[in-house]
Amino acid sequence: MAAQAVNLEKIIILIPSLDPDEKLLELLKSLRERGFSHIVCVDDGSSGPHGGIFRKAEEAGAIVLTHCINLGKGRALKTGINYIGKAFPEALGIVTADGDGQHGIDDIVSCAEALIANPDSLIFGCRDFDKEGIPAKSRFGNVLTRRLMAFLCGIKLSDTQTGLRGLPMSRLEFFLRLPGERYEYEMSMIIEAHVRGIAFVEVPIAVIYIDGNEGSHFHPIRDSFQIYKKFLKFLFSSLSSFVVDIILFSLFLWIFSHTPLTQGDMHIMVATISARVLSAMYNFFMNKSAVFRSDASLPVAAAKYATLAVLQMLLSGYLVILLHHILWGNATLSKLIVDTCLFVISYQIQQRWVFVRKA
Repeated sequence: MAAQAVNLEKIIILIPSLDPDEKLLELLKSLRERGFSHIVCVDDGSSGPHGGIFRKAEEAGAIVLTHCINLGKGRALKTGINYIGKAFPEALGIVTADGDGQHGIDDIVSCAEALIANPDSLIFGCRDFDKEGIPAKSRFGNVLTRRLMAFLCGIKLSDTQTGLRGLPMSRLEFFLRLPGERYEYEMSMIIEAHVRGIAFVEVPIAVIYIDGNEGSHFHPIRDSFQIYKKFLKFLFSSLSSFVVDIILFSLFLWIFSHTPLTQGDMHIMVATISARVLSAMYNFFMNKSAVFRSDASLPVAAAKYATLAVLQMLLSGYLVILLHHILWGNATLSKLIVDTCLFVISYQIQQRWVFVRKA
């Protein structure tokens, strides 16, 4: 146990809190007993009556940082991380926990030990949402974001909303520069860490809810917007590529129709090919730099993208012909269905194959 205590002294506990009660003090006592020497609490603009809790927390040896007004959990975490980076530069890492009793002391210790064993990884204390007794709001929110992350971002994480996390000190600047001031900060942390190739380590923890989790301020739709942003960027890239293609086609059509080198209707074909090549180049660079932010080799990614584009075009034509016989000769409806499905599939292939990051 002595060796464990020495290690835990190099892990800083960070607890963002809003209007806490005696459970925060109970947690602080348990943390001290288990060997954590440095605990930082961030009072995120709690109301007056709760000031006494933070005074007792300071008396118990915790460092209390205070926001004059409520700035959000993301900002509270950044305030704590920034302070820890300056005050404890030799620490191994930070474990964030909630002060409302939802994270048991054994689980906090388990995450700290996982961080010590994986000093460059992001640690997640993950709950099992298949168990009985999970509040409907929490089950729905986690299942929704978990599936969206897996489908749209390629991230497989069993608990996307956990506040019990281990943050390596080697990534301190990354955590401080992340966007988001409230709950979206924690979602942004997952997505941006995945993009940068930071490894995830899951630690199973107990499922604890106080009063059915009625005090939770997490909104599954609003606070999961970080997940949707990437797909919406992909959608914008595709739609803007279509607009570019139409504009260029019209421009080239006018130019080549006044060129003696193009006979008959050949100017239409030349204008179509020219516009499609340039709009495809626009779409490629938009997806590489803005959507997937890939650092993959440009020639390799371009070759993969071109291969995908040709296969998608051929597959679209074949499936539309096949489907329009089933849909009583309605080719327009067939194309709408086929291209919508291929659009979603193309997103997945581009994310996981064309623009995959080197990390």
